[in-house]
Amino acid sequence: MSWAALTSGGKDSILAVQKAIDAGMQVTHLVTVVPENTESYMFHSANLKAVPVMAARCGAEYVEIRSKGVKEQEVEDLEKGLADLGVEGIIVGAIESEYQRSRVAAVCDRLGLKLFAPLWKMDPLTLMHEVASRLDAVIVVCAADGLGDNVLGKKIDEKLIDVLLAVHKSRRIHLAGEGGEYESLVLNAPCFSEPIHCSEMKFSYEGLRGEVMIERFW
Repeated sequence: MSWAALTSGGKDSILAVQKAIDAGMQVTHLVTVVPENTESYMFHSANLKAVPVMAARCGAEYVEIRSKGVKEQEVEDLEKGLADLGVEGIIVGAIESEYQRSRVAAVCDRLGLKLFAPLWKMDPLTLMHEVASRLDAVIVVCAADGLGDNVLGKKIDEKLIDVLLAVHKSRRIHLAGEGGEYESLVLNAPCFSEPIHCSEMKFSYEGLRGEVMIERFW
């Protein structure tokens, strides 16, 4: 049975891919929705140029779906992009977002596809420890009070989890960033044939939002 994984290259979706592979599932496609709107309700937009390289590292086919990122219409764009892939199931990295999970589940139902969401309702702290132990992931966007130079561009390890825990307790952010408080990028995982390499990280801030911009991946 072949599976396509929805991924922006972040920790949750890549950990979901890894768990699928651990379970003996055949991940044949990495699918990225590229939204024109950086405030998309469903999809991330930062450093998506890394995903084709990730697909190559995983021995999977890269599929890009373009979307204007308009609420609800972007779900239709996703459905059209998945309709002719020839896979039997979709993998997602949703943790607690019913908005995301329910819409992908509805798309799968309409297309007759199975849904695999191995992180769904996983304890956020347990998830973060697994990310730290299994993946080389860095935070590339922060968008919440209390997050800035203390996390941006830094690897998710046990020390950084302590920083996020402190902000979680004082500002009530979601520890795993499920509310959009931060976004991550995976540079290595057990399912990669070798790590992702990247050009220099450049930092940009606008209000509460900080972003790491990377020009090239290989």
